[in-house]
Amino acid sequence: MKLPPPLSFLPPLPSPPRLPRLPGPRLSSALVGATALELAVLAGHLITYPLGLTPERPESPEPSESRAGSAGSERPESPARTDRPENAPARPLALPVTGDPTAPAAAPPVVMLHGFIDNRSVFLVLRRALTRHGHRRTASLNYSPLTRDIRAAAALLGRQVEAVRARTGHDRVDIVGHSLGGLIARYYVQRLGGDRRVRTLVTLGTPHGGTAVAPGAGLHPIVRQMRGGSPVIEELRLPAPGCRTRFVSFWAELDQVMVPVETACVDHPDLDAVNVRVTGIGHLALPVHPAVAAAVREVLETPETGEADVPVTGATSAA
Repeated sequence: MKLPPPLSFLPPLPSPPRLPRLPGPRLSSALVGATALELAVLAGHLITYPLGLTPERPESPEPSESRAGSAGSERPESPARTDRPENAPARPLALPVTGDPTAPAAAPPVVMLHGFIDNRSVFLVLRRALTRHGHRRTASLNYSPLTRDIRAAAALLGRQVEAVRARTGHDRVDIVGHSLGGLIARYYVQRLGGDRRVRTLVTLGTPHGGTAVAPGAGLHPIVRQMRGGSPVIEELRLPAPGCRTRFVSFWAELDQVMVPVETACVDHPDLDAVNVRVTGIGHLALPVHPAVAAAVREVLETPETGEADVPVTGATSAA
């Protein structure tokens, strides 16, 4: 006798309801691209890093003029030089007349300040962009990685700014700071009276509000000062009435060092500040990306009135 298959007499069980598929953690193409760019920038910077280990050699104010005062053979040329008084304002810059002919002849020199455990080599691209498109004198400064206090670094920056002013003959300078460099420069401007000396402060990926991502925060005191709620960050929240410096902060949407990313924005009721959103790149690419370099150059060439309308294209937008 043939037996029926087991349980063949039972009705088929209903199939369980299909649960909706939850989206898994996926990396966006923009983040992948930004991460790849960060690694490429890091690799390139490791190659150029040794070039910035030594301090920059100061430029002489005007070599031709100093030789004219000491060499008798050059004295007959001096009357010809004094016949052109209209060139006198451009003398302190001591740069060849190249680039944008509409750039202001008496534009302030630009002082550049790098980030944590870095050096002046990080500004090779930005410095080239500034000098190629105008009559700008630039100075890239180094501070020791052993510096333990932002306040002390800001005081050192103040002395270096005075040296730049003495060499160039300008009353005020512009400053570009990357990451920690921007925070040092802001402390100098806001807390040490540097607003009398600084016309414009441009920051690139600077933790103005403190960042939750601070590698080695338990090991290095200056990194602890970059965390939210630190005494230095709280000092920068204090009133700053009458501050004469304008602030332009570039913050990257894909910056993995600034947590949250909006901490790289300047948010202070007493400061004249513009925050510029940068898309598609991360923290390390900010000082080397061509679109950011062009935007920084335009900011520094913008008159002090109407600077909120920053005409930039590409990877940046005003926010």
